[in-house]
Amino acid sequence: MTPTNHHNPILGAAWMLSAGAAFAGVNSLGQYLSFKMGMPSSNVAFFQYLIAVAILLPWMKQQGLGHLLTTRQPLLHLLRVGFAVLGVQFWLWALSWPVPIWQGIALLMLSPLIATVGSGLLLGETVGIARWIATLAGFLGAMIILEPWAEGFNLASLLPVIAAFFWAGYSLLVKYQSRTEHSSTIVLYLLVLIAPFNAVLAAPVFSWPAGQEWVFLIAAGLLTGIAQLAIAKAYEVADASYIQPFDHAKLPMNVLAGWLVFGWVPPGRLWLGAAIIVGASLFIAHRESRFAKRPERIADA
Repeated sequence: MTPTNHHNPILGAAWMLSAGAAFAGVNSLGQYLSFKMGMPSSNVAFFQYLIAVAILLPWMKQQGLGHLLTTRQPLLHLLRVGFAVLGVQFWLWALSWPVPIWQGIALLMLSPLIATVGSGLLLGETVGIARWIATLAGFLGAMIILEPWAEGFNLASLLPVIAAFFWAGYSLLVKYQSRTEHSSTIVLYLLVLIAPFNAVLAAPVFSWPAGQEWVFLIAAGLLTGIAQLAIAKAYEVADASYIQPFDHAKLPMNVLAGWLVFGWVPPGRLWLGAAIIVGASLFIAHRESRFAKRPERIADA
């Protein structure tokens, strides 16, 4: 089954927002397991992705597992997963410094901006004015949250920026591969190939989960599978430069989850930055959907 490349802005935005909500749940569950229950973060990652594979495997098998594993791009799958692993490692390094979670998430908002530029330079997509407005507004919102001009700014805050570059590369490879690869194939290879890396990292402090830890790990694995599938579906049905701004929505989602689970209250400037990010995404969604309904879609809308 070959994926189609019809641009469906509403469906693409819905898939990306669904992924953001799922990742917010994954982050809260992972932090609860690590900080509240004392489980090593490398163990959390290993079991999280292992469970995600187990949960998605019956569904993928029903669709034809042999077909989904067939690929002409094994090296690209390895490269894509390598980008993901490096992004995760720099992200975890930033959190261990520690870079505040709300600040780190804000800096990760640079990833969609980098990917939007890359989609035009590397994938040949037309990046119209409205899409530039959304990505630049997201960048402005992130800068308001970060305050790089403040005295408290330090170079450790650049670690999430490095992670953002690797995740932008991962996103661009997902979009490129979705032209010929089924979205389920993309998700499957991520989950399968990332497991050996996680196993190596977890080996020094490996221990079997017990009791309630399994409940949270299963929930995290389920949400991980949903999030990865939703991202692949988003790139399959819409242009990368269009759907990337909706990745900004994971910022307020993560802030909300952190407040509900841990009672964390970020500084007031976060809400101004988040309002700019979400407002720009909603604006571009409305504008894109309006032009998508016309017989001839205007690229620079």
